[in-house]
Amino acid sequence: MNAGKLSSRITIQQHVTGTDELGGPIDTWEDVATVWANIRHLSGAESIRSDVSVSEVKASIRIRFRMDVTAAMRAVYGTTLYDIRAVLPDAVGREYCDLVCAEGANDG
Repeated sequence: MNAGKLSSRITIQQHVTGTDELGGPIDTWEDVATVWANIRHLSGAESIRSDVSVSEVKASIRIRFRMDVTAAMRAVYGTTLYDIRAVLPDAVGREYCDLVCAEGANDG
């Protein structure tokens, strides 16, 4: 894999729920890993749902091969959040994983 194409630093996060030491509810995102990535925006779509204009940006994020990334996670690049919709690993060469994402604002 050409490391020069992995020029963006992203953080992969997983959703965490539970209770704190006082028994209060916890609903947050926890960092899993910070990795180099290549982010490509594939398309943008705008539609109207319930009389509200909604836009969705689809992206593909390529990272080095990992086994611990799932579609329940998200990627963070600066202030942009990407909901991971699918993980497509390079099962043969085990060099990379492509994360199929949608730009979103899912903060918990």
